[in-house]
Amino acid sequence: MTERLTHLDAAGQARMVDVSGKDVTARSARASGRVLLSAAAVAALREGRMPKGDALAVARIAGIQGAKRTPDLIPLCHPIGLHSVTVDLEVRDDGVRIVAATRTADRTGVEMEALTAVAVAALALIDMVKAVDPAAVISDVRVEEKTGGKTGRWARP
Repeated sequence: MTERLTHLDAAGQARMVDVSGKDVTARSARASGRVLLSAAAVAALREGRMPKGDALAVARIAGIQGAKRTPDLIPLCHPIGLHSVTVDLEVRDDGVRIVAATRTADRTGVEMEALTAVAVAALALIDMVKAVDPAAVISDVRVEEKTGGKTGRWARP
């Protein structure tokens, strides 16, 4: 069984996969998630009256920083050169939708960086709105699409 598990060595110990033989290709990923909020928190975001300040700007920067720190947070994730990270936040009636897009030219993909960007942006948003809505919920963090590498393009059906 361990022969098929790429992150385990012959003795069953965790290891980082050797990607040195893979081709460098352009790769991208897009992930999304939501922070579900109360009507009062949504109104405060729309009106720009969050007690801690510009919650969306803080969440955007936190998401970008999170993507850049992914290999520090995910133990077996390869450090890669990120060429682009965008984090977009859209206030909706039930909360905030977060979409992160990542790009690189490297030997492994950037899905984990996109997911980390969404998750960290969501955590930062909760920190910024918790005085207004202590019951905020992070929901539906997922990869939407990826491109590059030997598998090519994949999109969530």
